[in-house]
Amino acid sequence: MLKNKDFFQDVYDVVRLIPKGRVTTYGAIANYLGSKQGARMVGWAMNASHALTDVPAHRVVNRIGLLSGKHHFDGPNQMELRLLEEGIEVLQNQIQDFEKVFWDPHLELGLP
Repeated sequence: MLKNKDFFQDVYDVVRLIPKGRVTTYGAIANYLGSKQGARMVGWAMNASHALTDVPAHRVVNRIGLLSGKHHFDGPNQMELRLLEEGIEVLQNQIQDFEKVFWDPHLELGLP
């Protein structure tokens, strides 16, 4: 279990670096942390992060830009509203121009 806590903390550290107006994916974070098959584990970390006010979980979406974690926020539209406040357009729970707002930790941060 301690290993999972360390992994969760690593996830949170990466998520805190996502700039406003940008998003990344569960898989991109997992890949950056050396766990290519760990997207689901990143999702678990995001689900557990909502009590942490300094982790912008709304900036993490699935691999095609869907707001797949939106049901874990306080209200059904809270994730979308937070993204809209940052200038990210969302239509029917999917980020528009996903390629333009996608933030890849490997490209932005280099090696972990």
